[in-house]
Amino acid sequence: MKYAFFPGCVSRGGCPELYPAVVSVCEKLGIELEVMEGASCTGAGVLQEKNEKLGDALNARTFAMAEDMGLPIMTICSTCQGVMSQAHKRLEDDLDYRAEINQVLSEEGLTYKGEVVIKNLLWILVEDLGVDVLKGYVNTPLNGLRVAPFYGCYIVRPAGALGFDEHPERQDSLETVIEALGADVADFAGKTRCCGFPILTINERNSVAMVAKHTLDAKDSGADAMVTPCPLCHLNLDGFQPKAAAQ
Repeated sequence: MKYAFFPGCVSRGGCPELYPAVVSVCEKLGIELEVMEGASCTGAGVLQEKNEKLGDALNARTFAMAEDMGLPIMTICSTCQGVMSQAHKRLEDDLDYRAEINQVLSEEGLTYKGEVVIKNLLWILVEDLGVDVLKGYVNTPLNGLRVAPFYGCYIVRPAGALGFDEHPERQDSLETVIEALGADVADFAGKTRCCGFPILTINERNSVAMVAKHTLDAKDSGADAMVTPCPLCHLNLDGFQPKAAAQ
C-alpha cells in the first residue's frame, strides 16, 4: 500500500508530535508514504466561507498533484478530509465548474482529471489494511483502558460527500480501531459534535465551554482518555483543558 501523504498544517505546526508518530506507525504497518511536497492548506473551511472557488482551486491543485504521482491521497486530519471531500464532490457534480478550475490550474501546468481518491488514515486502517491485520500487529493490547472516541465535525458531515453510503463501516471506524487495539470504548453523545476550534478566535469563551462539556462528558462515561482523528480537535480539546477547568 502506497499513498500520497498530505499531512496538513497542524501536524507539523501546533501539534508537531503527530507527524513523526504517523510516519512511525505507517512504517510498522507496511504503509508506504510519499510526502506531497508543495501541497497547500485545504483552507480548513474558513477560506471557503469567503471564497469557495479559491478553496476548491487549492484542493484541485492538490488532487492534480496526487494524480501526477499516480497515488491516492492519505490525510491525517478530519478537517482536511472533510474540506477535500466537499471540494471533490463539487468538482465531480459540475464538470463545467471543474473546467473553470482547471483553467486556473493550467497556469501551473496542472490538470485535475477527477480520478483521485482521498482517504483519512482512520479509514485506511479499517478498509485497506483491514482490522484483522491491524490486530496482528498489536504486541501490547490496551487491556482495561477505556477510550472515548471523538470524531468531530468534518469526518462525519456531510455524509454524502464522505462516502458513508458506499462505506457504512466509516460510521464507527474509530470505535473499531479502539477495540482492535484491545481497549474498551467509552461511548458518549458528543463524539460527533464540534470541538469548538472553528470559533476559538472569535469567541474563545464559548469554544472553551465546548471543550469543558466534551471532556467532562467523556470522563462521566468512564473514559481514561479521548482519541480523535483530527489534529484541530486534539489541539483544542487537549490544549484548552486548563482553561476549561478554570471556567
